[in-house]
Amino acid sequence: MEKFYFEQLKQDSKTGARTGILHTPHGDILTPTFMPVGTQATVKGVMPRDLKEAKSQIILANTYHLYMRPGDETVKKAGGLHKFMAWDRPILTDSGGFQVFSLAKLNKIKDDGVYFNSHVDGSLHFITPEKAIEIENNLGADIIMAFDQCSPYGADYAESKIAMERTLKWLDRCYNVHKNDDQALFPIVQGNMFKDLRATSLKETIPYAKYGIAIGGLSVGEPKEIMYDIMDSMLPYYPTNVPRYLMGVGSPDCLVEGVRRGIDMFDCVLATRVGRNGTALTSNGKVVVRNGKYREDFSPLDPECDCYCCKNYTKAYLRHMINVGEMMGGMMLSLHNITYLNNLMEQIRHAIMQDSFSEFCEEFYRKTGDTYPKFNH
Repeated sequence: MEKFYFEQLKQDSKTGARTGILHTPHGDILTPTFMPVGTQATVKGVMPRDLKEAKSQIILANTYHLYMRPGDETVKKAGGLHKFMAWDRPILTDSGGFQVFSLAKLNKIKDDGVYFNSHVDGSLHFITPEKAIEIENNLGADIIMAFDQCSPYGADYAESKIAMERTLKWLDRCYNVHKNDDQALFPIVQGNMFKDLRATSLKETIPYAKYGIAIGGLSVGEPKEIMYDIMDSMLPYYPTNVPRYLMGVGSPDCLVEGVRRGIDMFDCVLATRVGRNGTALTSNGKVVVRNGKYREDFSPLDPECDCYCCKNYTKAYLRHMINVGEMMGGMMLSLHNITYLNNLMEQIRHAIMQDSFSEFCEEFYRKTGDTYPKFNH
């Protein structure tokens, strides 16, 4: 029996939505699923115990940041990420490529790899596809990403084509060096906002998609309707026997629309980032609790949520904590937001199994109102 394999349980009859199970050495993952982001080997403001209570099945850690601090060799000596961060469920690490291009200073891209200066101390580093895999092997996550080049939104066709083709070359090098059967390597589709480049990247990437396939380079500043249009163009050509992972996407409406377009896995820092800044994602849309209208609102944050925050605290109290800078305010909103997104995905899975996903989408937009604009499939 393979250590990693995917079972599709149900395909929605009207859309690309589907539900399934991804089996891994650290547990099964019901899909579609949302993965909270633990950039530095911790989900900001949320304890692992509470992540489990919130029904998180898998979390993501960031290769670039952990390579910088504390160092992948240190994590390896600790017994790998699972032991280091005391998380016994599946973990996914990205390749670090996106951060190398977006965070690092003075990066210089060559066919061999990328030279860059650390955003921490300015030190010079050189990451090759082989080095990226070595780092991810040391970190020891269940699912790891191939090293890719994500061209920025607004890049012209020529620049996007070079990045896409380089990603394919790097992908081959990643697969040639990766030898750890305890880790599933996902390739990444690139191509910016050009449908023909996306089609070429997807076609050339599929032979490497033994365990899963990732869609990178979206949700990088483009309007949502452009992202959805690109996703629509790829849907008919995805492999059906592996999970599809849309990288860096996590607002409730994008989760709904992503599932509609055949996506199985999502991750994003949004849930905890907006939570720390006083915004809650709820069954009735976004709630900005720092606003004055909640000063004497003694109702729960979300009456449909059963998380610790919603069972115990009112909007007025949460507003107070956020506005006086108490860390517990951000912690409670982060916990709620992750719980809400996990519950949303659970409801989506149920709707797909009942072949009522389209009706679920209509109800979702009816309840959230103008908070999330609707884009037709």
